Amino acid sequence: MQIWVDADACPKAVKEILFKTAMRREVKLTLVANQYMNIPTSPFIDTIKVGAGFDVADNEIVKLCNAGDLVITADIPLADKIVEKGATGLNPRGELYTEDNIKGILSMRNLMEELRSAGTVSGGPAAFSPKDKQNFTNQLDKFLTRSLNRI
Repeated sequence: MQIWVDADACPKAVKEILFKTAMRREVKLTLVANQYMNIPTSPFIDTIKVGAGFDVADNEIVKLCNAGDLVITADIPLADKIVEKGATGLNPRGELYTEDNIKGILSMRNLMEELRSAGTVSGGPAAFSPKDKQNFTNQLDKFLTRSLNRI
């Protein structure tokens, strides 16, 4: 089991939680980004720097992740692709993306995108909050507890 992070847009607070968790639980954590990432020195944490371009980091994560892995992303189309491979997604606000819910979430995302482009709906998600951070931490802990107990 490995944790992959779609790191370019991942909040700093979430990365810090992931760094601590990877070291404490001794779980492999890989941040994938199109820019240099400053990470703590640890045998459990590394980065993959990809070239710039649309979905380059996403495609790398899809290529490298495996069934049972956890992918941290707010990108719903990416989450759909990794769930198809048997991985689980977790967004920075603590929402899990699984086989049971990803198609509905993707449909809602596509509908909202259409409504925004038509001018019917404006705006995006609220700012990342302490409650989001807590929800993320709780879901991460639950996922890792279940996954690591299976090993």
